Amino acid sequence: MLKLEQTKVKQILANINKQKVAVIGDVMLDRYFWGNVSRVSPEAPVPVVDVEKESFHLGGAANVAQNLSSLGITPILFGVLGEDEPAKIFIERCKANGISPTGLLKDKNRITTVKTRVIGNNQQIVRIDSEVRREISEEEIKTILKRIKNIRNLEGIIFEDYDKGTINESLITKIVEFSNEKRIPIFVDPKFDNFLKYKDVTLFKPNRRETEEGLGINLDSYEKIQEAGKTLIDKLNAKNVLITLGADGMVLFEENGDSFSIPTVARKIADVSGAGDTAIATFATMLIAGASYKEAAILANLASGNVCEKPGIVAIKTPELLEAIE
Repeated sequence: MLKLEQTKVKQILANINKQKVAVIGDVMLDRYFWGNVSRVSPEAPVPVVDVEKESFHLGGAANVAQNLSSLGITPILFGVLGEDEPAKIFIERCKANGISPTGLLKDKNRITTVKTRVIGNNQQIVRIDSEVRREISEEEIKTILKRIKNIRNLEGIIFEDYDKGTINESLITKIVEFSNEKRIPIFVDPKFDNFLKYKDVTLFKPNRRETEEGLGINLDSYEKIQEAGKTLIDKLNAKNVLITLGADGMVLFEENGDSFSIPTVARKIADVSGAGDTAIATFATMLIAGASYKEAAILANLASGNVCEKPGIVAIKTPELLEAIE
């Protein structure tokens, strides 16, 4: 296995200098109620959470942007919000986290996606989703494309798909055509609806479940994982495929036929929410900063493992990444 030293990582990090990366996808506001559980409700066999505080965080594609910002990249976020109070809170949180909201569109016929989580004793008790999954209009697609084309010195584009309607085949085709013409790398974190529509991209990063459903196979053996990776490389004409496997780590497949397994580091898991967001943001950042595909994958694995140790959705920080290398 390829090993990375802190010195090498510091050299890569030194090349990060506010490069601009567009993040396109489903944006959402994560709302948390934090408290303690000490009793069971007399009304039903459920825990009673004594709420101590409430907090708001950036979720979905916005969490990818937040991770980029935390690592020193300038993210420009593209997505659709409603004309409501959560949208106002969302934009405020973007500005507070160094994320440009200039790519965000508002749709009066849509509500802002909000995921509400109740946390008791540092464990998630329940999640409540409020959202609309309707596809965005062709006019909105044209607006997003126009704004992306107007970004000067764009270094990368990330698709962050949650099947909420922001990304569809038309948008994918137009963005990929533009980015390949301009030689801008494209990184994809897919979901189910558009799984095999991301062709000719730099990195395609599905997780185990997405891969199994997208290809109709069970990844229950090393051989099946190898088959899946090579199938995706061929079907999508992708330069790289990175399949994330949770506790089993990640496997990177390159267009030359090589594959590279990256095991996880033993950790105390508190919350896996947002780990995929951290992984693709870290991979994109490191590749733009001059890392090889394998080096970027190793760092993505370490970064996503690090954020799983903390409750709630959090972004990776450079000091934490350097510490993880040890």
